[in-house]
Amino acid sequence: MEACMGFLDRLDPDILLKIFTYVDDPYDLVRVSSISRSWQHFVIANGLWKQLCLRKFSQLSRVAHVVELNKCWAVDAVQVGSSYSKEWEYLERDDRAYALLARASTTFTDRDCILKAISASSTDNYPQESIYNTLHPANNVRWRASYWSSKGQSNPAVPETLEYKLVDEFCVITEINLRPFQVYFDKGLPICSAKSVRFRVGHPKSPTDSGNDLPGYSLPDSADDKFVWTYTSQEFPMAQVCFSTTFFTL
Repeated sequence: MEACMGFLDRLDPDILLKIFTYVDDPYDLVRVSSISRSWQHFVIANGLWKQLCLRKFSQLSRVAHVVELNKCWAVDAVQVGSSYSKEWEYLERDDRAYALLARASTTFTDRDCILKAISASSTDNYPQESIYNTLHPANNVRWRASYWSSKGQSNPAVPETLEYKLVDEFCVITEINLRPFQVYFDKGLPICSAKSVRFRVGHPKSPTDSGNDLPGYSLPDSADDKFVWTYTSQEFPMAQVCFSTTFFTL
């Protein structure tokens, strides 16, 4: 135990932190934390789990604070006591949350995150031109053209929206692929594409607004009335081409 503490004392803190920037395996950080209490204290005090997660998922830099929904006592505990004890409670809370995220990330598998299509802001010809067609990458499915078409707006600045439900409550989205529809049955083979796109991720405002009761052809209310948006991307210009365009969100 003394040797472990001596090693920490002998190294310059900045050098030690620099060394830990090369630790990219969550289980290595687990081993470091289990060496001794002084090592565990060092990990927590310097937010090493958070730093690891930020290196893996840079978008987490947008996170303002962490709330433990299943540990109400942890939230209450920081309301009393000295400023040092409050700060330490915050550090321990971040340590638990980011450690859980980092370990969970080791079990991620690359797959499609969309479970199902929920609704579209408008549909020109339902169900032939519904949002469900956007789940198929091909232009043609079962000898029929496969695409979504809105009713359109007199003002081209009015946006259209498509809503999807993800496969799980916790997903890491690294890229989004979109491919415009090429009208292969019209003269000149025109491409039907948006000028630009923007992506939002969030959750229902209430459990009853899970999206299961929404029809597949139109949104009865504004999506902002039903969902809390926790992430909104920048506006990306859409290439007017007939092949897939990849947008990197992280």
